[in-house]
Amino acid sequence: MDAAFGENLIALLPNLRRFALSLSRKGDVADDLVQITVERAIAKQASFDPKARLEPWLFRIMRNAWIDMTRRNRSAGTRVDLFEMPDIVATDPGPAIEARLMLQSVEAAMAGIPQEQREVLHLVCVEEMSYAETADILGIPKGTVMSRLSRARLALAEKLGIK
Repeated sequence: MDAAFGENLIALLPNLRRFALSLSRKGDVADDLVQITVERAIAKQASFDPKARLEPWLFRIMRNAWIDMTRRNRSAGTRVDLFEMPDIVATDPGPAIEARLMLQSVEAAMAGIPQEQREVLHLVCVEEMSYAETADILGIPKGTVMSRLSRARLALAEKLGIK
């Protein structure tokens, strides 16, 4: 593996995990997605154009891995994590509780919008991808990205009572 490629890949791990969480909404599944993405990226490093940005290429690999994973798991049935524990509340619970409630309401609102809109919203607003990069990652036209983003923002604002 090329050293520069490896360093860039390591630097993007937090971004990959955020995107994986937005896709799967489960920490353990997100970790698996990141691992699959890194494995595939290392295996396919020769097909990466060093003149291009690494992040959109990795996000596309991850999205394809997510699609593969969901197709494979459709017939697996419901799974329950027996070791899931609630997080410990900080000593001054006021700000932490408020932040957690806001995050939960945003997560719930995002879960209520269609997957296509949620992907675009996450890539553009959280990962700060350009419309062109988002279109490339999702394999859709740039105009479709803009349309889905607009609808996602309106739906999210309506669900949060901001509109």
